[in-house]
This record gives sequence, structure tokens and C-alpha cells, in this order.
Amino acid sequence: MSNSAILLDDPGWVIALKGLLIFVLCVVLTLMSVWGERRIVARMQMRLGPNRVGPFGLIQALADGVKLALKEDIIPKAADRAVFILAPIISATTCFMAFAVIPMTGVVNFFGQETIMQLTDLPVGVLYVLATASIGVYGIVLAGWSSGSTYPLLGGLRSSAQVISYEIAMGLSFVGVFIYAGSMSTGDIIASQSTWWNVVVLFPSFAIYVISMVGETNRAPFDLAEAEGELVGGFHTEYSSLKFALFFLAEYVNIIAVSALATTLFLGGPSAPPGFGFTESWLGGWFTFIWFFLKVLGFFFFFVWLRGTLPRLRYDQFMKFGWKVLIPVNVAWILVVATLRLMTQEGASQFMIAAFTGGVVLAVLAAMSIYDSTKRKAEERAHDVGEMPEPTFPVPALPTIKKAVE
Repeated sequence: MSNSAILLDDPGWVIALKGLLIFVLCVVLTLMSVWGERRIVARMQMRLGPNRVGPFGLIQALADGVKLALKEDIIPKAADRAVFILAPIISATTCFMAFAVIPMTGVVNFFGQETIMQLTDLPVGVLYVLATASIGVYGIVLAGWSSGSTYPLLGGLRSSAQVISYEIAMGLSFVGVFIYAGSMSTGDIIASQSTWWNVVVLFPSFAIYVISMVGETNRAPFDLAEAEGELVGGFHTEYSSLKFALFFLAEYVNIIAVSALATTLFLGGPSAPPGFGFTESWLGGWFTFIWFFLKVLGFFFFFVWLRGTLPRLRYDQFMKFGWKVLIPVNVAWILVVATLRLMTQEGASQFMIAAFTGGVVLAVLAAMSIYDSTKRKAEERAHDVGEMPEPTFPVPALPTIKKAVE
């Protein structure tokens, strides 16, 4: 029985209770994520991190949330009051909506009802996640515009350009999954990974999605919408108290959401790794949630690892990478996946498929070799002539020095 058929039999009280549990789980995971990130980054920097409030500092994030809620709420005079209040609410509410179509377990017994920890399984579930992510960015853009200040406005503009750029790359990375699975439903995509996970057969799509999800969530090294060194606090500079806490909540829930989506599309969702299928029946099927949680936790550690390792990119480098690298590579990879899928459906021999794949690999290697050779020759020629290479970003003209006239 498919996920859709199982979920259609859920009574209203089961749907309401599952929604409440998913909401509570996201909030608890946010608190633990804040604590975990601070502890992991502290270890990377050879210090302790939070260790005072509660055992091992576990309640530090909760204490910070209470402190923020009790702070004075300030609204600037130049702000558009209605939009200023609405912006963090948009960001904090839309980030939870993605979890409606993400299956967190296999078939389990939920208070006597056979169901799946998933609210609904839409035929276009992945597009629904993209739509909610697109709405969520309005919170950041409106926050920057409504603050009535320069730096938040620049942060909002950066965020809108950033999301437009990297949502295109993210959406294109899904196309290979759709072609391979033959569906946009999250349940069908998980079922299509019964033999091989998509991270193996569609690794370029996986790599592009992972890069895009970091840019989509405004996380380091792509946190250009809130770059402290140039924009103070970015789009939320003028926010305080509970409104600032809502933006903080939205950031971490978005991290969990994109990690859960990556788990669903590329790592088999709640299914066990190959060779561990026997564990899926443990605890009445609830052990599949542990597999799902461990996969999401792995992606979260990747986010923290990037933050503690890489410096922030320059804005023009960031946009150039999105438009001139990720999107063209994605389009070329979609053509390869579509061709391989068509050859498989038409009954092409294994030799023909292997020959086509090898040809693609050789073509990519040849293009990379030609590009490196051309670039090296240009650098050597410029070095021999003694010319300075042209800057890749705008450089203001140097002031002229006038010779003193005696």
C-alpha cells in the first residue's frame, strides 16, 4: 500500500496530533541545534562553549530564548509598523510548512492507528516545499524594507537576489530525481530508492543541492544577507526581543527542513542503510525514525562544519558561482540523466549505457583540462609581459597626486 493510501485513512484527531508532535519536535530540535552548534564550533576552536546552564549547558538555548522574549521590544520611528511586525511572523510560520510532506518513519502503529509520521503525500510534494521556501524569503525582504534603515534594506536586497539565484539551482537539482523516480511525491521518491540511494546514482544532483541549500538558508560561508563586517546585522539589524527570536527560530528550522528534504530525496528518507533493512521492524517500525534523525543530524553537522571552517565569500564571487557554475552544470547533468533514462526504457544494452557514460566522463575531463591549460597559459603570458591581471570586481580609481608648483 502506498503512502497516500495509508494517509487517506487517518482520522482528524490523528492528523492534528501528528501536526502538534511535528511542531514540538521542530522547536526542541531548534533548541538542541543551537546548543550543538555552539559546542561543536567551540571544540573546533579549542574552547568549551556553553557549559553553565544545566548539565553540559543543555538549557542554555532555552535561557537565551526566555531572555530574548523578556527584552524590550523596540520599533524604529521610520519603520512601516504593520510590515515590520508581519515580517518575522512570515519567516517563522512558513518554515514549519515544509514538514507536512516529509515522511519521518515507515508504517507505524500510532495509538492503535496504522499510519506514517507524515501529514500528507501530495503528488507534487517537492514543488510544495519549494513554494513554501519561496514564501519564506518574503519575511527577510520585507524586514529589510520596512525597517527604514540603510543596512537592513541592503541585506534584504542581497537576500532576494541570493534566493532567486540559488533556488533556480536547487530546483534544477530536483529534476534528475524526478526523472529517475518518475514522480514528484516524496513517498514515491523514497520507494524508488529501495535498491540504490539517489546519492549514489545522482551524485552531481546531490552535490548541487547541498551547495544550494546552504545558500538558501543564508548560512556561512553564504551568509551575505546578514554579514556583520559590512551590513552590521543585515536585514534584522533593527529587530529586538521576540521578533528577533522568531528570525532566529526560522533560520534553524529551515536548516532542519532542507536537511530533512535532502534525506528524503537522496538518502532514502527513513529507510535503513543497505544491509540494515532488518532494523526497520524494530520497535514496531519506530526505529526508522532513528535512521531519519541520524541522517538529518549528519547534514546539520555539515552546516556547522562549514561555519567553523570556511570564510565568507565576496558577494560577486557568490553570485557568479550560482549563475555561471551551478546552473549550467545542472542543465548539462539533466540532459545526461534524461538520455540515460530514455536508453534504459528503450532497452539499450549495458554496453551502450556504459559507453555513453564513459563518453560523458571523458568529455568533462577534456573540458576541464582545456580550461586549466588555457587559464595557465594566460597567467604565464601576463607574468612574462609584466602586466597585472584584470580585477574581477570593481576597483575605484586611485586619487591623482598633483606635483607641488614652486
